Amino acid sequence: MQAKRSMFYLRTVFASLMRRRSRLLVALLSITIGATILSGLVTIFYDIPRQMGQEFRSYGANMVLLPKGESGTISPEQLEAVRAILPTDDVIGVAPYRYDTIAINDLPFIIAGTDFAGAQAASPFWGITGEWPSGRNQALIGREIANTFRLEPGESVVVSGTNSEGEPFEKTFSVAGIVQTGGQEETFVFISIDDYGAVVGGEVAFDIVEMSVTSSGAGLEELVTAIGQETEGVTAQLVRRVTQSEDTVLSKLQSLVYLVTIVVLMLTMICVATTMMAVVAERRREIGLRKALGATNGSVVLNFLGECLAMGFVGGALGSLLGFGLAQLVSLQVFNRTIDFPLAIVPLTIFSSLVITTLACLLPVRNATKIDPAIVLKGE
Repeated sequence: MQAKRSMFYLRTVFASLMRRRSRLLVALLSITIGATILSGLVTIFYDIPRQMGQEFRSYGANMVLLPKGESGTISPEQLEAVRAILPTDDVIGVAPYRYDTIAINDLPFIIAGTDFAGAQAASPFWGITGEWPSGRNQALIGREIANTFRLEPGESVVVSGTNSEGEPFEKTFSVAGIVQTGGQEETFVFISIDDYGAVVGGEVAFDIVEMSVTSSGAGLEELVTAIGQETEGVTAQLVRRVTQSEDTVLSKLQSLVYLVTIVVLMLTMICVATTMMAVVAERRREIGLRKALGATNGSVVLNFLGECLAMGFVGGALGSLLGFGLAQLVSLQVFNRTIDFPLAIVPLTIFSSLVITTLACLLPVRNATKIDPAIVLKGE
C-alpha cells in the first residue's frame, strides 16, 4: 500500500510538472544557472590557492634557507634534512648557492656555484639569451658582464682567482647563456656545483638556499616553524614581498567569490519564488477543488515541495557539470592551466540547489495553503 501511494505521489508530481513545463522550465533554467555559477565559483575558490601559488612562483622563490651558528654555511646534509620536511608535491625548485670572488681581465666579479636545474625551477623569471648550462665547464654569465666584455653565447670566458688552499687558479668556461634579471644576478658568473668544487675547492657547502614552494599563508609559516625546530644550524625565512602580495591577492579574490556567490544565490531564489508564485496563482481553482474533495494542507504542501525538489535536483546535477566547464574555461583563460574535476562538488551543488529551491518555495507554498475552496470555486 505504501509503495502504491509513493508511486501515485511521484506520478502526480511528474504530471504536474509536465502540464506546466513551459513556466517551470524558467525556474529550472534559473536553478541550473545558479548551480552552474555556484559550482564553478566553488571549484575556482578551492583551486585558486594552487593556481595563484604556481603563478606567483614565476616571480621567484618565496622562502630562503640561511646558515645559523658558527659554521656560516649550509651543509648538504642539512639541506637534505630540510628537503625531507617539505611536502614533495609542493616543492617547485630548490636552488643552493655558494659564492666567491673571481676576476675577469683583472676586474672583480662574483662567481656562484649552483644547481642549474633547481635554479631554473626556482627562478623562471630569469631571461636567458642562449640556453641553460647542461654540462661541465659551462657558465651562465650576467648581462653586465656580457656587455662589458662583449661576450655572446658560445664564446669563452676566462676566470681567475685564489682557491680555498690559497693557490691561484685560471679556468676557461664556455658561455652557454646570458642572464638578464634587472637585479644583481647580472653581475654574477654562474657555474655548476661540481665545477665550483673543482675550481675553488674546499668542502661542499652553501651560503644560501632559495626555495620555491606552492604553499602559502599559514602553510608557509608552518613550514618555516618546522624547519627551525627540526633542523639544527639553519633558519628559514619568507620572502615577504612575494608572500604578502600573494596573500593579499588571494584574500581579495576569495572575497570576490563569496560576494558573487551570495548575489547569484539570492537572484536564483527570487526567480524561483516568483515563478512558483505565478504557478500557485494559476492553480488556485485546482487547489480549491482538491481541498473541496478532502485534500489536506499537508498534501498540497507535499505536492508543491515535490515539484520544487525535483527541479532543484535536476538543476543541481546539470549545474555541477556545467560549473566544472565554467571553472575549466576560467582557469585556461586566466592561468592557462587545467583543473581536475572535484567529485565532492556534485553532491555539494545538488544539496545547495535543493536547499535554495526549498527556501524559495516556502512563501508560494504558504499562499497555496491559504486558498479557500468556497471563494475560488464560487459560481462553479
